[in-house]
Amino acid sequence: MPIWFRDPFGNIPGYITENGGAFYDPPQAGPDGIDDPLRCDYLRTHIAAIGDAIRQGVDVRGYMVWSLFDNLEWSLGFSKRFGIVHVDYETQVRTPKRSARFYSEIIRSNARNLA
Repeated sequence: MPIWFRDPFGNIPGYITENGGAFYDPPQAGPDGIDDPLRCDYLRTHIAAIGDAIRQGVDVRGYMVWSLFDNLEWSLGFSKRFGIVHVDYETQVRTPKRSARFYSEIIRSNARNLA
Protein backbone atom coordinates (compact mmCIF):
# COMPACT_ATOMS: atom_id res chain seq x y z
CA MET A 1 0.00 0.00 0.00
CA PRO A 2 2.74 2.56 0.77
CA ILE A 3 4.32 1.97 -2.65
CA TRP A 4 0.95 2.18 -4.36
CA PHE A 5 0.31 5.48 -2.58
CA ARG A 6 3.76 6.91 -3.31
CA ASP A 7 3.65 6.35 -7.05
CA PRO A 8 0.69 8.60 -7.94
CA PHE A 9 0.98 11.10 -5.06
CA GLY A 10 4.72 11.49 -4.55
CA ASN A 11 6.97 10.42 -1.73
CA ILE A 12 5.45 12.53 1.01
CA PRO A 13 6.25 11.51 4.60
CA GLY A 14 3.70 9.03 5.86
CA TYR A 15 2.59 7.29 9.03
CA ILE A 16 0.86 3.94 9.24
CA THR A 17 -1.81 4.34 11.91
CA GLU A 18 -4.47 2.08 13.36
CA ASN A 19 -3.09 -1.05 11.70
CA GLY A 20 -4.49 -4.17 13.32
CA GLY A 21 -7.34 -6.62 13.33
CA ALA A 22 -9.79 -8.49 15.50
CA PHE A 23 -8.88 -12.11 16.12
CA TYR A 24 -10.02 -14.80 18.49
CA ASP A 25 -8.40 -14.39 21.88
CA PRO A 26 -8.88 -16.90 24.70
CA PRO A 27 -11.38 -15.58 27.27
CA GLN A 28 -8.77 -15.62 30.02
CA ALA A 29 -5.06 -15.87 30.49
CA GLY A 30 -3.31 -19.22 30.52
CA PRO A 31 -0.05 -19.99 32.33
CA ASP A 32 1.93 -17.97 29.75
CA GLY A 33 -0.55 -15.11 29.51
CA ILE A 34 -2.89 -14.66 26.57
CA ASP A 35 -1.67 -16.27 23.39
CA ASP A 36 -2.79 -14.52 20.21
CA PRO A 37 -0.75 -16.07 17.39
CA LEU A 38 -2.94 -14.68 14.60
CA ARG A 39 -2.36 -11.10 15.76
CA CYS A 40 1.39 -11.77 16.10
CA ASP A 41 1.49 -13.10 12.54
CA TYR A 42 -0.54 -10.13 11.32
CA LEU A 43 1.90 -7.70 12.95
CA ARG A 44 4.91 -9.63 11.64
CA THR A 45 3.74 -9.66 8.02
CA HIS A 46 2.51 -6.07 7.95
CA ILE A 47 5.58 -4.60 9.62
CA ALA A 48 7.81 -6.64 7.29
CA ALA A 49 5.89 -5.17 4.32
CA ILE A 50 6.49 -1.67 5.68
CA GLY A 51 10.19 -2.50 5.96
CA ASP A 52 10.17 -3.60 2.31
CA ALA A 53 8.52 -0.31 1.31
CA ILE A 54 11.13 1.68 3.26
CA ARG A 55 13.92 -0.25 1.51
CA GLN A 56 12.27 0.72 -1.79
CA GLY A 57 12.50 4.38 -0.81
CA VAL A 58 9.06 5.08 0.65
CA ASP A 59 9.26 7.77 3.35
CA VAL A 60 7.49 5.99 6.22
CA ARG A 61 8.07 7.92 9.45
CA GLY A 62 6.13 5.82 11.93
CA TYR A 63 3.87 2.88 12.66
CA MET A 64 1.15 2.63 15.30
CA VAL A 65 -0.48 -0.68 16.12
CA TRP A 66 -4.25 -0.74 16.55
CA SER A 67 -5.18 -0.97 19.32
CA LEU A 68 -3.30 -0.90 22.60
CA PHE A 69 -6.28 -2.08 24.67
CA ASP A 70 -9.32 -4.19 23.96
CA ASN A 71 -12.13 -1.67 23.94
CA LEU A 72 -15.53 -0.68 22.62
CA GLU A 73 -15.85 -0.88 18.85
CA TRP A 74 -18.65 1.42 17.77
CA SER A 75 -20.38 -1.00 15.42
CA LEU A 76 -19.56 -4.24 17.30
CA GLY A 77 -19.67 -3.26 20.96
CA PHE A 78 -17.37 -5.41 23.09
CA SER A 79 -17.83 -8.55 20.95
CA LYS A 80 -14.48 -8.23 19.13
CA ARG A 81 -11.05 -7.78 20.64
CA PHE A 82 -8.49 -5.64 18.84
CA GLY A 83 -5.91 -4.81 21.48
CA ILE A 84 -2.47 -6.13 22.25
CA VAL A 85 -3.46 -5.79 25.92
CA HIS A 86 -6.42 -7.88 27.11
CA VAL A 87 -8.99 -6.07 29.24
CA ASP A 88 -11.28 -7.99 31.57
CA TYR A 89 -14.34 -5.79 31.20
CA GLU A 90 -15.80 -6.81 34.57
CA THR A 91 -12.68 -6.18 36.68
CA GLN A 92 -10.74 -3.84 34.35
CA VAL A 93 -7.64 -6.02 34.87
CA ARG A 94 -5.27 -5.54 31.98
CA THR A 95 -3.02 -8.37 30.80
CA PRO A 96 -0.46 -7.94 28.02
CA LYS A 97 -0.99 -10.52 25.28
CA ARG A 98 1.81 -12.34 23.51
CA SER A 99 1.42 -9.77 20.72
CA ALA A 100 2.30 -6.99 23.20
CA ARG A 101 5.54 -8.73 24.07
CA PHE A 102 6.20 -9.39 20.37
CA TYR A 103 5.53 -5.74 19.44
CA SER A 104 7.75 -4.58 22.29
CA GLU A 105 10.60 -6.65 20.83
CA ILE A 106 9.94 -5.20 17.36
CA ILE A 107 10.22 -1.69 18.82
CA ARG A 108 13.30 -2.53 20.88
CA SER A 109 15.12 -4.04 17.90
CA ASN A 110 13.88 -1.44 15.36
CA ALA A 111 12.10 -4.30 13.54
CA ARG A 112 15.26 -6.36 13.11
CA ASN A 113 13.76 -9.38 14.90
CA LEU A 114 10.51 -10.18 13.11
CA ALA A 115 10.79 -13.96 13.66
